[in-house]
Amino acid sequence: MNGKLEKFRKEWLEEATIRQMQQKMGDNEISSEELVIMYLQRISEVDQTVNAILEINPQALQTARSLDEERRSGKVRSLLHGIPVLLKDNMDTSDKMHTSCGSLAMKDYFAEEDAFLVKKLREAGAVILGKTNMTEWANFMSDRMRNGWSSRGGQVNNPYGPFDVGGSSSGAAAAVSANMAAVSIGTETSGSIINPSAQNALVGIKPTVGAISRSGIIPLSFTQDTPGPMARTVEDATITFSLMIGHDSDDPVTKGSDCYAGIDWLSLLDPKALIGKRIGIARSIFEREISTERKAQFDTVLTQMEALGAEIIDSIDLGAMEDDLGYNVLLYEFKAALNAYLGKTPMTNPVRTLSDVIRFNKEHSEETLKYGQVMLEKVDRTSGTLKEPAYIEALIKNRHLAGEVALDKAFNEHRIDFHYFRKTMDAASVQRLVIRQSQFPHLSRKKESLFVLQCADGHLPSRN
Repeated sequence: MNGKLEKFRKEWLEEATIRQMQQKMGDNEISSEELVIMYLQRISEVDQTVNAILEINPQALQTARSLDEERRSGKVRSLLHGIPVLLKDNMDTSDKMHTSCGSLAMKDYFAEEDAFLVKKLREAGAVILGKTNMTEWANFMSDRMRNGWSSRGGQVNNPYGPFDVGGSSSGAAAAVSANMAAVSIGTETSGSIINPSAQNALVGIKPTVGAISRSGIIPLSFTQDTPGPMARTVEDATITFSLMIGHDSDDPVTKGSDCYAGIDWLSLLDPKALIGKRIGIARSIFEREISTERKAQFDTVLTQMEALGAEIIDSIDLGAMEDDLGYNVLLYEFKAALNAYLGKTPMTNPVRTLSDVIRFNKEHSEETLKYGQVMLEKVDRTSGTLKEPAYIEALIKNRHLAGEVALDKAFNEHRIDFHYFRKTMDAASVQRLVIRQSQFPHLSRKKESLFVLQCADGHLPSRN
Protein backbone atom coordinates (compact mmCIF):
# COMPACT_ATOMS: atom_id res chain seq x y z
CA MET A 1 0.00 0.00 0.00
CA ASN A 2 1.39 3.41 -0.96
CA GLY A 3 2.09 6.18 1.51
CA LYS A 4 -1.03 8.17 0.65
CA LEU A 5 -3.38 5.28 1.31
CA GLU A 6 -1.54 4.22 4.45
CA LYS A 7 -1.98 7.74 5.82
CA PHE A 8 -5.70 7.79 4.95
CA ARG A 9 -6.18 4.36 6.46
CA LYS A 10 -4.49 5.20 9.74
CA GLU A 11 -5.70 8.78 10.21
CA TRP A 12 -9.07 8.98 8.46
CA LEU A 13 -10.80 5.74 7.47
CA GLU A 14 -11.77 4.47 10.92
CA GLU A 15 -14.03 7.44 11.65
CA ALA A 16 -15.05 8.22 8.06
CA THR A 17 -18.78 8.31 7.34
CA ILE A 18 -20.41 7.56 3.99
CA ARG A 19 -20.91 11.25 3.34
CA GLN A 20 -17.23 11.98 4.12
CA MET A 21 -16.17 9.19 1.79
CA GLN A 22 -18.32 10.71 -0.95
CA GLN A 23 -16.68 14.07 -0.34
CA LYS A 24 -13.18 12.60 -0.70
CA MET A 25 -14.12 10.74 -3.87
CA GLY A 26 -15.85 13.81 -5.30
CA ASP A 27 -12.71 15.87 -4.65
CA ASN A 28 -10.53 13.18 -6.30
CA GLU A 29 -8.56 12.66 -3.09
CA ILE A 30 -9.36 8.94 -3.06
CA SER A 31 -11.23 6.53 -5.34
CA SER A 32 -13.66 3.70 -4.68
CA GLU A 33 -10.95 1.31 -5.77
CA GLU A 34 -8.65 2.75 -3.11
CA LEU A 35 -11.40 2.46 -0.49
CA VAL A 36 -11.68 -1.24 -1.33
CA ILE A 37 -7.90 -1.64 -1.08
CA MET A 38 -7.85 0.02 2.34
CA TYR A 39 -10.63 -2.20 3.64
CA LEU A 40 -8.96 -5.31 2.23
CA GLN A 41 -5.78 -4.33 4.07
CA ARG A 42 -7.79 -3.86 7.27
CA ILE A 43 -9.44 -7.26 6.84
CA SER A 44 -6.05 -8.92 6.38
CA GLU A 45 -4.83 -7.37 9.63
CA VAL A 46 -7.73 -7.98 12.01
CA ASP A 47 -10.01 -10.71 10.70
CA GLN A 48 -7.80 -13.55 11.85
CA THR A 49 -8.84 -12.47 15.33
CA VAL A 50 -12.43 -11.33 14.70
CA ASN A 51 -13.28 -14.02 12.10
CA ALA A 52 -16.18 -12.01 10.69
CA ILE A 53 -15.53 -12.44 6.96
CA LEU A 54 -16.34 -15.70 5.17
CA GLU A 55 -15.10 -14.65 1.75
CA ILE A 56 -14.14 -11.62 -0.31
CA ASN A 57 -15.85 -10.80 -3.58
CA PRO A 58 -13.12 -11.42 -6.18
CA GLN A 59 -14.77 -8.82 -8.42
CA ALA A 60 -14.83 -6.06 -5.79
CA LEU A 61 -11.82 -4.17 -7.13
CA GLN A 62 -13.03 -4.34 -10.72
CA THR A 63 -16.50 -3.20 -9.71
CA ALA A 64 -15.01 -0.28 -7.79
CA ARG A 65 -12.87 0.69 -10.77
CA SER A 66 -15.90 0.73 -13.09
CA LEU A 67 -17.80 2.91 -10.61
CA ASP A 68 -14.84 5.29 -10.51
CA GLU A 69 -15.07 5.55 -14.30
CA GLU A 70 -18.76 6.41 -13.97
CA ARG A 71 -17.93 9.14 -11.47
CA ARG A 72 -15.30 10.60 -13.80
CA SER A 73 -17.90 10.74 -16.55
CA GLY A 74 -20.21 12.73 -14.28
CA LYS A 75 -22.53 9.95 -13.13
CA VAL A 76 -23.01 9.39 -9.38
CA ARG A 77 -25.86 6.99 -8.70
CA SER A 78 -26.46 7.71 -5.01
CA LEU A 79 -24.70 8.30 -1.71
CA LEU A 80 -23.69 4.62 -1.83
CA HIS A 81 -21.84 5.07 -5.15
CA GLY A 82 -18.46 3.37 -4.68
CA ILE A 83 -19.06 2.51 -1.02
CA PRO A 84 -17.96 -1.00 0.10
CA VAL A 85 -20.80 -3.02 1.67
CA LEU A 86 -20.74 -6.45 3.30
CA LEU A 87 -23.58 -8.99 3.13
CA LYS A 88 -24.66 -11.61 5.63
CA ASP A 89 -24.10 -15.11 4.23
CA ASN A 90 -27.80 -15.86 3.76
CA MET A 91 -28.18 -13.43 0.82
CA ASP A 92 -27.98 -14.65 -2.77
CA THR A 93 -25.42 -13.07 -5.08
CA SER A 94 -25.02 -13.92 -8.76
CA ASP A 95 -21.28 -13.28 -8.66
CA LYS A 96 -18.45 -15.59 -7.68
CA MET A 97 -19.38 -15.91 -3.98
CA HIS A 98 -21.19 -18.72 -2.20
CA THR A 99 -24.44 -18.45 -0.24
CA SER A 100 -24.42 -20.94 2.63
CA CYS A 101 -26.18 -19.58 5.74
CA GLY A 102 -23.01 -20.59 7.55
CA SER A 103 -23.60 -24.28 6.85
CA LEU A 104 -21.02 -26.74 5.55
CA ALA A 105 -23.90 -28.48 3.81
CA MET A 106 -24.23 -25.41 1.56
CA LYS A 107 -20.52 -24.58 1.25
CA ASP A 108 -20.43 -25.29 -2.49
CA TYR A 109 -23.68 -23.53 -3.43
CA PHE A 110 -23.64 -20.57 -5.83
CA ALA A 111 -26.91 -18.69 -6.37
CA GLU A 112 -27.91 -17.93 -9.96
CA GLU A 113 -29.42 -14.49 -9.24
CA ASP A 114 -28.91 -11.60 -6.86
CA ALA A 115 -31.34 -11.23 -4.00
CA PHE A 116 -33.68 -8.31 -4.68
CA LEU A 117 -31.97 -6.13 -2.07
CA VAL A 118 -28.57 -6.94 -3.59
CA LYS A 119 -29.87 -5.73 -6.96
CA LYS A 120 -30.99 -2.52 -5.25
CA LEU A 121 -27.56 -2.03 -3.69
CA ARG A 122 -25.77 -2.61 -7.00
CA GLU A 123 -28.15 -0.20 -8.76
CA ALA A 124 -27.28 2.39 -6.10
CA GLY A 125 -23.58 1.93 -6.89
CA ALA A 126 -22.53 -0.02 -3.80
CA VAL A 127 -19.49 -2.28 -4.04
CA ILE A 128 -20.33 -5.73 -2.65
CA LEU A 129 -17.11 -6.38 -0.74
CA GLY A 130 -17.83 -9.86 0.61
CA LYS A 131 -19.95 -12.20 2.71
CA THR A 132 -19.92 -12.32 6.49
CA ASN A 133 -20.01 -15.24 8.89
CA MET A 134 -23.20 -15.73 10.90
CA THR A 135 -24.78 -17.92 13.52
CA GLU A 136 -25.56 -21.02 11.45
CA TRP A 137 -29.13 -21.34 10.13
CA ALA A 138 -30.00 -18.03 11.80
CA ASN A 139 -29.48 -19.51 15.27
CA PHE A 140 -32.29 -22.04 14.83
CA MET A 141 -30.08 -25.12 14.63
CA SER A 142 -29.45 -25.87 18.30
CA ASP A 143 -30.57 -24.51 21.65
CA ARG A 144 -26.95 -24.74 22.82
CA MET A 145 -25.19 -22.95 19.96
CA ARG A 146 -23.05 -19.91 20.73
CA ASN A 147 -23.88 -16.66 18.97
CA GLY A 148 -21.61 -16.25 15.98
CA TRP A 149 -20.69 -19.91 15.40
CA SER A 150 -21.07 -21.72 12.10
CA SER A 151 -19.68 -24.98 10.81
CA ARG A 152 -18.48 -23.24 7.65
CA GLY A 153 -16.84 -20.23 9.25
CA GLY A 154 -16.12 -21.05 12.89
CA GLN A 155 -16.61 -18.59 15.74
CA VAL A 156 -17.07 -14.83 15.19
CA ASN A 157 -15.47 -12.83 18.01
CA ASN A 158 -16.46 -9.47 19.43
CA PRO A 159 -13.84 -6.84 18.46
CA TYR A 160 -14.19 -5.25 21.90
CA GLY A 161 -12.98 -8.33 23.75
CA PRO A 162 -14.38 -11.44 25.48
CA PHE A 163 -18.04 -10.45 25.15
CA ASP A 164 -20.96 -12.09 23.41
CA VAL A 165 -20.85 -11.04 19.74
CA GLY A 166 -24.61 -11.33 19.33
CA GLY A 167 -26.55 -13.24 16.73
CA SER A 168 -27.39 -14.19 14.14
CA SER A 169 -25.95 -11.32 12.03
CA SER A 170 -22.78 -11.72 14.06
CA GLY A 171 -20.13 -11.29 11.38
CA ALA A 172 -22.02 -8.43 9.73
CA ALA A 173 -21.91 -6.51 13.01
CA ALA A 174 -18.39 -7.42 14.10
CA ALA A 175 -16.96 -6.54 10.67
CA VAL A 176 -18.33 -2.99 10.68
CA SER A 177 -17.42 -2.50 14.33
CA ALA A 178 -13.85 -3.58 13.51
CA ASN A 179 -13.83 -1.19 10.52
CA MET A 180 -13.75 -3.77 7.75
CA ALA A 181 -16.45 -1.97 5.74
CA ALA A 182 -18.56 1.14 5.91
CA VAL A 183 -21.84 -0.74 6.31
CA SER A 184 -23.22 -4.27 6.34
CA ILE A 185 -26.60 -5.83 5.71
CA GLY A 186 -28.05 -8.26 8.22
CA THR A 187 -31.37 -9.99 8.69
CA GLU A 188 -33.64 -10.28 11.69
CA THR A 189 -36.39 -12.65 12.69
CA SER A 190 -36.19 -12.17 16.44
CA GLY A 191 -33.31 -9.92 17.44
CA SER A 192 -30.71 -10.81 14.82
CA ILE A 193 -30.01 -7.20 13.79
CA ILE A 194 -30.80 -5.49 17.08
CA ASN A 195 -28.82 -7.86 19.30
CA PRO A 196 -25.48 -7.92 17.40
CA SER A 197 -25.74 -4.18 16.75
CA ALA A 198 -25.98 -3.61 20.48
CA GLN A 199 -23.21 -6.07 21.29
CA ASN A 200 -20.87 -4.38 18.81
CA ALA A 201 -21.88 -0.75 19.51
CA LEU A 202 -23.49 -0.11 16.14
CA VAL A 203 -26.67 1.45 14.81
CA GLY A 204 -28.95 -1.24 13.44
CA ILE A 205 -32.29 -0.64 11.74
CA LYS A 206 -34.71 -3.56 11.88
CA PRO A 207 -37.42 -2.43 9.46
CA THR A 208 -41.05 -3.40 9.44
CA VAL A 209 -41.62 -6.62 7.48
CA GLY A 210 -42.31 -5.59 3.90
CA ALA A 211 -40.18 -2.47 3.74
CA ILE A 212 -37.28 -4.40 2.15
CA SER A 213 -37.73 -7.53 0.05
CA ARG A 214 -36.75 -10.95 1.37
CA SER A 215 -36.53 -12.54 -2.10
CA GLY A 216 -33.24 -14.36 -2.52
CA ILE A 217 -32.56 -14.61 1.21
CA ILE A 218 -32.34 -18.02 2.88
CA PRO A 219 -35.41 -17.83 5.11
CA LEU A 220 -36.40 -18.69 8.65
CA SER A 221 -39.92 -17.28 8.85
CA PHE A 222 -42.42 -16.10 6.23
CA THR A 223 -44.05 -13.67 8.62
CA GLN A 224 -41.11 -12.32 10.64
CA ASP A 225 -37.93 -12.22 8.51
CA THR A 226 -36.70 -8.78 7.47
CA PRO A 227 -33.30 -7.46 6.28
CA GLY A 228 -31.75 -4.21 7.43
CA PRO A 229 -28.52 -2.19 7.60
CA MET A 230 -25.90 -2.10 10.34
CA ALA A 231 -23.59 0.91 10.46
CA ARG A 232 -21.63 3.16 12.79
CA THR A 233 -23.84 6.23 12.53
CA VAL A 234 -27.56 6.85 12.30
CA GLU A 235 -27.05 8.68 9.01
CA ASP A 236 -25.07 5.84 7.41
CA ALA A 237 -27.73 3.32 8.45
CA THR A 238 -30.48 5.60 7.15
CA ILE A 239 -28.76 6.13 3.79
CA THR A 240 -28.44 2.39 3.26
CA PHE A 241 -31.95 1.60 4.49
CA SER A 242 -33.53 4.16 2.17
CA LEU A 243 -31.84 2.68 -0.90
CA MET A 244 -33.07 -0.87 -0.26
CA ILE A 245 -36.77 -0.05 0.12
CA GLY A 246 -38.96 -1.10 -2.78
CA HIS A 247 -41.78 -3.23 -4.14
CA ASP A 248 -40.77 -6.69 -5.29
CA SER A 249 -43.41 -8.75 -7.08
CA ASP A 250 -41.78 -11.93 -5.76
CA ASP A 251 -42.38 -10.78 -2.16
CA PRO A 252 -46.02 -9.62 -2.04
CA VAL A 253 -45.78 -8.00 1.39
CA THR A 254 -43.49 -5.34 -0.10
CA LYS A 255 -46.42 -3.82 -1.97
CA GLY A 256 -46.96 -1.72 1.15
CA SER A 257 -43.55 -0.11 0.67
CA ASP A 258 -44.96 1.96 -2.20
CA CYS A 259 -46.30 4.46 0.32
CA TYR A 260 -42.72 5.34 1.34
CA ALA A 261 -41.71 6.45 -2.14
CA GLY A 262 -40.54 10.03 -2.20
CA ILE A 263 -39.68 10.31 1.49
CA ASP A 264 -36.49 12.29 2.07
CA TRP A 265 -35.21 10.13 4.88
CA LEU A 266 -32.09 12.18 5.56
CA SER A 267 -34.13 15.33 6.09
CA LEU A 268 -35.66 13.56 9.09
CA LEU A 269 -32.36 13.46 10.97
CA ASP A 270 -33.24 16.44 13.11
CA PRO A 271 -31.34 17.14 16.38
CA LYS A 272 -34.53 18.74 17.72
CA ALA A 273 -36.71 15.76 16.87
CA LEU A 274 -37.33 14.72 20.49
CA ILE A 275 -38.91 17.99 21.53
CA GLY A 276 -42.46 17.22 22.67
CA LYS A 277 -42.20 13.49 21.94
CA ARG A 278 -43.67 11.06 24.48
CA ILE A 279 -41.45 8.04 25.17
CA GLY A 280 -42.95 5.04 26.94
CA ILE A 281 -40.91 2.83 29.28
CA ALA A 282 -42.15 -0.72 29.87
CA ARG A 283 -39.86 -1.51 32.79
CA SER A 284 -41.59 -4.74 33.79
CA ILE A 285 -40.28 -6.42 30.65
CA PHE A 286 -36.60 -5.94 31.44
CA GLU A 287 -35.90 -4.41 34.84
CA ARG A 288 -35.59 -7.66 36.76
CA GLU A 289 -33.20 -9.09 34.16
CA ILE A 290 -30.54 -6.37 34.00
CA SER A 291 -27.71 -5.49 36.33
CA THR A 292 -27.64 -2.42 38.56
CA GLU A 293 -24.96 -0.96 36.28
CA ARG A 294 -27.04 -1.33 33.14
CA LYS A 295 -30.13 0.00 34.87
CA ALA A 296 -28.14 3.11 35.83
CA GLN A 297 -26.94 3.50 32.23
CA PHE A 298 -30.49 3.12 30.97
CA ASP A 299 -31.74 5.82 33.35
CA THR A 300 -28.88 8.10 32.29
CA VAL A 301 -30.03 7.80 28.68
CA LEU A 302 -33.59 8.71 29.69
CA THR A 303 -32.28 11.78 31.49
CA GLN A 304 -30.37 12.79 28.36
CA MET A 305 -33.51 12.38 26.28
CA GLU A 306 -35.48 14.52 28.70
CA ALA A 307 -32.80 17.20 28.33
CA LEU A 308 -33.40 17.05 24.55
CA GLY A 309 -37.08 17.81 25.07
CA ALA A 310 -38.67 14.37 25.37
CA GLU A 311 -41.43 13.53 27.86
CA ILE A 312 -40.79 10.20 29.59
CA ILE A 313 -43.89 8.10 30.38
CA ASP A 314 -42.52 5.59 32.84
CA SER A 315 -43.56 2.08 33.94
CA ILE A 316 -46.11 1.34 31.23
CA ASP A 317 -47.72 -2.10 31.48
CA LEU A 318 -47.81 -3.78 28.06
CA GLY A 319 -50.10 -6.53 29.29
CA ALA A 320 -47.92 -9.30 27.84
CA MET A 321 -44.40 -10.61 28.36
CA GLU A 322 -41.98 -11.81 25.70
CA ASP A 323 -42.33 -15.42 26.87
CA ASP A 324 -46.09 -15.24 26.24
CA LEU A 325 -45.38 -15.19 22.50
CA GLY A 326 -43.45 -18.47 22.37
CA TYR A 327 -41.72 -19.66 19.20
CA ASN A 328 -44.23 -21.96 17.54
CA VAL A 329 -44.59 -19.59 14.59
CA LEU A 330 -40.89 -19.99 13.81
CA LEU A 331 -40.93 -23.71 14.59
CA TYR A 332 -43.58 -24.42 11.95
CA GLU A 333 -42.66 -21.81 9.34
CA PHE A 334 -38.96 -22.69 9.12
CA LYS A 335 -39.40 -26.06 7.39
CA ALA A 336 -41.90 -24.75 4.87
CA ALA A 337 -39.82 -21.65 4.13
CA LEU A 338 -36.46 -23.41 3.87
CA ASN A 339 -37.78 -26.29 1.75
CA ALA A 340 -39.34 -23.77 -0.64
CA TYR A 341 -36.00 -21.95 -0.97
CA LEU A 342 -33.91 -25.12 -1.38
CA GLY A 343 -36.40 -26.70 -3.76
CA LYS A 344 -35.99 -23.81 -6.18
CA THR A 345 -32.19 -23.91 -6.24
CA PRO A 346 -30.54 -25.43 -9.35
CA MET A 347 -30.59 -29.23 -9.56
CA THR A 348 -26.81 -29.19 -9.22
CA ASN A 349 -27.38 -28.35 -5.53
CA PRO A 350 -27.73 -31.72 -3.76
CA VAL A 351 -29.27 -30.09 -0.66
CA ARG A 352 -32.97 -29.93 -1.56
CA THR A 353 -34.72 -30.09 1.83
CA LEU A 354 -34.19 -29.58 5.55
CA SER A 355 -33.93 -33.37 5.85
CA ASP A 356 -30.95 -33.24 3.48
CA VAL A 357 -29.25 -30.71 5.75
CA ILE A 358 -29.81 -32.89 8.81
CA ARG A 359 -28.52 -35.96 6.98
CA PHE A 360 -25.39 -34.13 5.79
CA ASN A 361 -24.68 -32.95 9.32
CA LYS A 362 -24.93 -36.49 10.69
CA GLU A 363 -22.55 -37.74 8.01
CA HIS A 364 -20.05 -34.97 8.88
CA SER A 365 -20.78 -34.74 12.58
CA GLU A 366 -17.24 -33.94 13.69
CA GLU A 367 -17.26 -30.70 11.70
CA THR A 368 -20.94 -29.77 11.88
CA LEU A 369 -22.43 -30.92 15.18
CA LYS A 370 -20.31 -29.15 17.77
CA TYR A 371 -23.53 -27.93 19.37
CA GLY A 372 -25.88 -30.56 17.95
CA GLN A 373 -28.92 -29.91 15.77
CA VAL A 374 -31.82 -30.50 18.13
CA MET A 375 -33.78 -27.52 16.74
CA LEU A 376 -33.38 -28.61 13.13
CA GLU A 377 -34.60 -32.08 14.05
CA LYS A 378 -37.55 -30.65 15.97
CA VAL A 379 -38.49 -28.45 13.02
CA ASP A 380 -38.21 -31.39 10.61
CA ARG A 381 -40.81 -33.31 12.59
CA THR A 382 -43.42 -30.73 11.57
CA SER A 383 -45.40 -31.36 8.38
CA GLY A 384 -44.11 -28.37 6.43
CA THR A 385 -47.68 -27.66 5.32
CA LEU A 386 -48.51 -24.98 7.94
CA LYS A 387 -51.87 -26.60 8.63
CA GLU A 388 -51.16 -27.72 12.21
CA PRO A 389 -53.60 -26.21 14.76
CA ALA A 390 -50.65 -25.33 17.02
CA TYR A 391 -49.16 -23.14 14.28
CA ILE A 392 -52.37 -21.37 13.39
CA GLU A 393 -53.17 -20.78 17.08
CA ALA A 394 -49.68 -19.34 17.68
CA LEU A 395 -49.91 -17.08 14.62
CA ILE A 396 -53.24 -15.62 15.72
CA LYS A 397 -52.17 -15.36 19.37
CA ASN A 398 -48.96 -13.51 18.56
CA ARG A 399 -50.73 -10.98 16.37
CA HIS A 400 -53.30 -10.39 19.11
CA LEU A 401 -50.79 -10.09 21.97
CA ALA A 402 -48.28 -7.91 20.13
CA GLY A 403 -50.92 -5.65 18.65
CA GLU A 404 -54.22 -5.33 20.47
CA VAL A 405 -52.96 -6.30 23.95
CA ALA A 406 -49.50 -4.73 23.98
CA LEU A 407 -48.04 -2.21 21.55
CA ASP A 408 -51.11 -0.84 19.77
CA LYS A 409 -52.94 -0.46 23.06
CA ALA A 410 -50.00 1.19 24.82
CA PHE A 411 -49.32 3.61 21.97
CA ASN A 412 -52.96 4.63 21.77
CA GLU A 413 -53.78 4.82 25.49
CA HIS A 414 -50.69 6.76 26.47
CA ARG A 415 -50.30 8.73 23.21
CA ILE A 416 -46.78 7.33 22.91
CA ASP A 417 -44.43 8.33 20.09
CA PHE A 418 -41.47 6.08 20.98
CA HIS A 419 -41.28 3.03 23.18
CA TYR A 420 -38.45 1.44 25.15
CA PHE A 421 -39.67 -2.08 25.71
CA ARG A 422 -36.80 -4.49 25.91
CA LYS A 423 -33.76 -5.02 28.09
CA THR A 424 -30.43 -3.46 27.15
CA MET A 425 -28.23 -5.96 25.45
CA ASP A 426 -24.79 -6.38 27.00
CA ALA A 427 -21.14 -5.50 26.96
CA ALA A 428 -21.18 -2.35 24.84
CA SER A 429 -23.93 -0.87 27.03
CA VAL A 430 -25.96 0.19 24.02
CA GLN A 431 -29.63 0.85 24.61
CA ARG A 432 -32.42 -0.29 22.32
CA LEU A 433 -34.65 2.49 21.01
CA VAL A 434 -37.75 1.54 19.08
CA ILE A 435 -38.91 4.17 16.63
CA ARG A 436 -42.50 4.76 15.59
CA GLN A 437 -42.43 8.33 14.29
CA SER A 438 -40.67 9.87 11.35
CA GLN A 439 -38.12 11.94 13.23
CA PHE A 440 -35.27 10.72 15.34
CA PRO A 441 -32.16 12.47 16.63
CA HIS A 442 -28.85 12.43 14.85
CA LEU A 443 -26.65 10.54 17.27
CA SER A 444 -22.92 10.83 17.62
CA ARG A 445 -20.59 8.17 16.27
CA LYS A 446 -19.11 7.56 19.69
CA LYS A 447 -19.31 3.84 20.16
CA GLU A 448 -19.93 4.19 23.90
CA SER A 449 -23.26 6.01 23.51
CA LEU A 450 -25.07 4.91 20.39
CA PHE A 451 -28.68 3.85 20.22
CA VAL A 452 -30.00 0.89 18.28
CA LEU A 453 -32.92 1.91 16.07
CA GLN A 454 -35.84 -0.24 15.06
CA CYS A 455 -39.05 0.53 13.21
CA ALA A 456 -41.83 -1.07 15.18
CA ASP A 457 -45.47 -2.00 15.52
CA GLY A 458 -46.29 -2.44 11.88
CA HIS A 459 -45.36 1.08 10.85
CA LEU A 460 -42.41 2.64 9.13
CA PRO A 461 -41.79 6.34 9.69
CA SER A 462 -44.55 8.34 8.04
CA ARG A 463 -44.29 11.48 5.94
CA ASN A 464 -46.06 13.61 8.52
